[in-house]
Amino acid sequence: MNKVLMVHPTDNVMVALSDLQEGETVAYEGQDYTTTSAVKGKHKFALEDFAEGDKIYMYGVLVGKATQPIKKGEAITTENVKHAASDVAVGDRKTDWIKPDVSAFEGRTFKGYHRTDGQIGTQNVWLVVPLVFCENRNVLAAKDILEEKLGYAKGRDYELNLDDLLGQLNEGKTAEDLSSKDFMLSLEEQKNQRVFKNVDGIKFLLHDGGCGGIRQDAETLCGLLAGYLNNPNVAGATFLSLGCQNAQVEIMQEAIKAVNPKFDKPVYYVEQQKSASEATFVGDIVKYTMAGLVEANKVERKEAPISALRLGLECGGSDGFSGISANPVIGYVSDMLVALGAIPILAEFPELNGVEQSLTDRCQTEEDAKRFVDLMAIYKHRAEAVGSGFDANPSPGNIKDGLITDAMKSAGAAKKGGSSPIVEVLDYTEQVTKPGLNLLCTPGNDVESTTALAGSGATLITFSTGLGTPTGNPITPVIKVSSNTVLAERMKDIIDFNTGTVITGEDSIPTRAAKMLDYLLEVASGEAETNAMRMRQDDFIPWKRGISL
Repeated sequence: MNKVLMVHPTDNVMVALSDLQEGETVAYEGQDYTTTSAVKGKHKFALEDFAEGDKIYMYGVLVGKATQPIKKGEAITTENVKHAASDVAVGDRKTDWIKPDVSAFEGRTFKGYHRTDGQIGTQNVWLVVPLVFCENRNVLAAKDILEEKLGYAKGRDYELNLDDLLGQLNEGKTAEDLSSKDFMLSLEEQKNQRVFKNVDGIKFLLHDGGCGGIRQDAETLCGLLAGYLNNPNVAGATFLSLGCQNAQVEIMQEAIKAVNPKFDKPVYYVEQQKSASEATFVGDIVKYTMAGLVEANKVERKEAPISALRLGLECGGSDGFSGISANPVIGYVSDMLVALGAIPILAEFPELNGVEQSLTDRCQTEEDAKRFVDLMAIYKHRAEAVGSGFDANPSPGNIKDGLITDAMKSAGAAKKGGSSPIVEVLDYTEQVTKPGLNLLCTPGNDVESTTALAGSGATLITFSTGLGTPTGNPITPVIKVSSNTVLAERMKDIIDFNTGTVITGEDSIPTRAAKMLDYLLEVASGEAETNAMRMRQDDFIPWKRGISL
């Protein structure tokens, strides 16, 4: 295994793949490099002497400027480098790209849920959703009644068969008699106890919106919920209304029509202020939901082409290896999916700062290029208006593990989008429809972004991480991708797929990407369950369009 790596031939910094001591000489592609300070693994060191104000390049793009003289071989840190990014302008399109070899996947299928409007999902879930935060407790009341009884309260590896245990105790068995008997239920056994075999889950969403804020927030919330309902992973929904909130039922219904004029899934609305009592209200929620589940259970998995997949591209808890292993592997998968007619979706606009020019150039139309530039500019202005900015995006964990400027973090994060042309630029809650790489305006905040990806139609989400994070989504399977093997081994209950073998040289980016796509097809077919799904990590946070990095 090499101790160092140069990411791009025009870079003037080198990546340390392991800890380097001061004065240590390392070889890379026939040339020796000597450090002039200690360099931690995942961090970078200078390949030339820098004067104050000199530009730092990595991934072939500007990622910072020296704030003081830096010696050749010295570590790049927050003390000697500050964030800097290149200016962006709409120019000529550069949409030529080299398609990856996908011959091994041509004709391959997955087993998905076919909806009447032609969309195909990887899950079949029913939603119970409040139109306003006042109804959160009633959502939880319905959850207590429905989830356990219908067999969806899985997630723990240590679930007990209490019915069997109580039965034997009632028969007179003593604790000593039962001490050697195993009452544990495996996850597969728990799944087999479901009343509705073709329904993958009932998802009970909670949020703090729908009223009390500006009217636009309520309208945006309804647009997001309409996107969730339109997602082919969803069979239908029960909506809870208090009655007097800003997010009125009529606004929700109009949002659904706007998202999909052909929408025909079962939807029920239950209003508390029209109910005789809370007991009656909760009873109605349960009755309508059960009726919906009967309909949802009629849909079975059937063969579907890979072109039907919509893959959300997310990262969080990133480290200095994320942009070298996990994100490029995901990016190669993205390119493979484009070549196969599917839809990858690149989000997290604050984490595209510094690579706007390359993305702008990749937009197929000048209209989309201008829209991307405008959305980025508006977002940046909003951040600066509250005394922040994109330069504040890297977290303490990012910095500790080698991502010391936002542009450096962004250059690595953008690798998830591969190299294919961008077919459409979408704002928050807008729906993906065009095959090819889509850009979606979301925050970099992990849960707000995954929430948005699912709301715009993603049926799977890959989530790269170098530090580890438990984030999941209620309707879309989230596949956690580790950038390094140490994390994959330490957090086996969170990580689903390891790309650390790219760092060690056991795999190339294309070979690991092919294995990842195999795994994605298993998840899409319901043959593999991700850790976030197993643990019921159903994170849901709508973006209120205030500043969130």
